[in-house]
Amino acid sequence: MNTNFFNQIAQLDFTGVLQLNISKGVENNLIVSVILNNEQCGDNAKNLIPPLTFNATPQEFDDGFFEQITAPIKTVSGLMVDMEKFLKQLEEVKKQSAMEKEKADKQKKEQEAKDKKFKDGMAKADELEKEGKFREAWMKVPEITEFPEKADEIRKRKNALSDKFATPSLFGAMEEAKPELQQEEEVRVDYPTDETDEEEQEY
Repeated sequence: MNTNFFNQIAQLDFTGVLQLNISKGVENNLIVSVILNNEQCGDNAKNLIPPLTFNATPQEFDDGFFEQITAPIKTVSGLMVDMEKFLKQLEEVKKQSAMEKEKADKQKKEQEAKDKKFKDGMAKADELEKEGKFREAWMKVPEITEFPEKADEIRKRKNALSDKFATPSLFGAMEEAKPELQQEEEVRVDYPTDETDEEEQEY
């Protein structure tokens, strides 16, 4: 007996395992259920897809079985392939999302550590300033190169401190210079007077 059953199966467009269950029904009918299973599809929703079930005579199956199952099998096969693609894309999105979250967490921790370092440096400078150690306080103020986003704040703080430890020595130097200047003027004023007196005595 010659049949082209398997040739027609081979022409069906599907991915996975095509399962046919055939049982005898009443009045010489056959009950045929067709289900497509794709193990590559990880979505459990595929288990909700019902089998195609037909109840017909052998002749009716011979005449139109493949016409009846071709479109549904193609649809179900495509659906499961799409479901698997969707799952893979979803997994990739989750992976990317996890990487982004990890990156954001890392940046947050680095920023927190940087902020703490800045606050600690400024607090130490405040503490030393209260003790009157202005030069040491100036040294403890963080560097602009390390915290460029806080450049203005750092510059103001350093300037305020440098004014405090530089000003007294500057005024001191000026005060020291003034008496010397006055002495020189006094010497110059006295010197010509003496010379004149000597000339008057000679005449």
